[in-house]
Amino acid sequence: MTEGTTSPAAEGVDTLSRLEQEGEIAADYLEGLLDIADLDGDIDMDVEADRAAVSIISDSDRDLQKLVGRDGEVLEALQELTRLAVHRETGDRSRLMLDIGGYRAKKRTELAELGAKAADEVKSTGAPVKLDPMTPFERKVVHDAVAAAGLRSESEGEEPQRFVVVLPA
Repeated sequence: MTEGTTSPAAEGVDTLSRLEQEGEIAADYLEGLLDIADLDGDIDMDVEADRAAVSIISDSDRDLQKLVGRDGEVLEALQELTRLAVHRETGDRSRLMLDIGGYRAKKRTELAELGAKAADEVKSTGAPVKLDPMTPFERKVVHDAVAAAGLRSESEGEEPQRFVVVLPA
């Protein structure tokens, strides 16, 4: 190797340590928010699919429900604030994913089922299926489920009314 280059394995380690650093910064930021809001919660960090994943878990989901909000609106806002906190510390844009009280995990399961059901409908009718407007996270999960079913999909419309269309093969 030439001077100044790194091996692919070293780049993988660098990426992992960078994502772990993002998780640490996010955890510190979120712990501060929990303290300010006087809410109990434990922070769990992981790296999933080339992004830092941070979860707030608690024995009292009622407390955490305030942080999720209606249809995950507060969760989305907290995720953006956390990404900004990471960006402020690292100078790099973060793709960190935040989950609170298992909301995203549960939502991911529901959306994967919705995508598979829409794909089945398209396979049986041969006609495209348009789904209701969704957040970028929700659309990504549906796109992945449709692809796993062997079909293709695309997003149409403008935010916040952007939606998924499942197309015949």
